Amino acid sequence: MNLELILSTFSNLPLAHGFGINTNIFETNIINLAAVVTIVISFVGNNLKSLLEERKQTILNNLQEASQRAAEAEDRLNQAKAQLELARKKAKEIREEGVVRASQEINNCVSQHEERLSKLEEFKQEAIQFYQQKAFKQAYMYVISRIMSRVKERLNKGLDSTNHVVVNNFYVSRFTEYNP
Repeated sequence: MNLELILSTFSNLPLAHGFGINTNIFETNIINLAAVVTIVISFVGNNLKSLLEERKQTILNNLQEASQRAAEAEDRLNQAKAQLELARKKAKEIREEGVVRASQEINNCVSQHEERLSKLEEFKQEAIQFYQQKAFKQAYMYVISRIMSRVKERLNKGLDSTNHVVVNNFYVSRFTEYNP
């Protein structure tokens, strides 16, 4: 049928006019269109195919890279989460250690304070005892000096009869208490 169409197309051509394309006939337009499409497909088709293959390969490569980057990002996220958890544990340990150290420091300060207070109390007692002994010594020295001055007065005045009797009675009582 195509052959008949082609022959009928060429048979209608006038012989004297020469070779040419008649664009007025509908069948000729279809043949021309088919020839142009065939030429375009044969020359441009391979280029278009290769272009589409390259584009497909580029898209596949981009998808692979994207999935690889997503996997790497997921790994980094997991590592970051692990590091965060480790940092939280470390921070908790540091806080607990800080609380322990603070309580130890408080206990040390309290014990040092108590030790200083006991030393101060001891020093206070020693100071009180020292000043008491000093006061007793001063009082003793005062009393002794007063007694000695009165004894010297009596000895310088001489013994009167009442004083003589008192001294004699004292020595007699001491003599009677004496046991050889």
